[in-house]
Amino acid sequence: MNSSSTFTLDELCTLSDCPKRTVRYYMQIGLVDRPIGETKAAHYLPQHLDQLLKIRQLSDAGVSLERIREVLSGEAPPVPPRQRKPGSVEVRSHLFIANGVELQISPEEAGLSPEQVRALVRAIIKTYQDLHGESQ
Repeated sequence: MNSSSTFTLDELCTLSDCPKRTVRYYMQIGLVDRPIGETKAAHYLPQHLDQLLKIRQLSDAGVSLERIREVLSGEAPPVPPRQRKPGSVEVRSHLFIANGVELQISPEEAGLSPEQVRALVRAIIKTYQDLHGESQ
């Protein structure tokens, strides 16, 4: 970084490893803030660099520009799904609800704690029983 913590467009492009055309496009679509000042006097702040680095990181991970916009505006960053490979092992719970009704769940993938899985199963069993007029 230079001593004043501002950058020219050339410096910003070098630091972020983004072409000028790409930086201008990101500004045009609102992913990167406009520079301070106009024309050749325009300068960029560390926040501009941070925005470009975040965009680059997400883009390299295959995230769409629309989703990047959402993440930059404060939404939770995307967690790319883990790619299944031949021979990989996945742990799933196979739960018996009633004759002919079973539930298969991957608690980790569903983001559920063991207590939440138990509550879900209890609710499904109760709903099934209510549908059939059964009581416990």
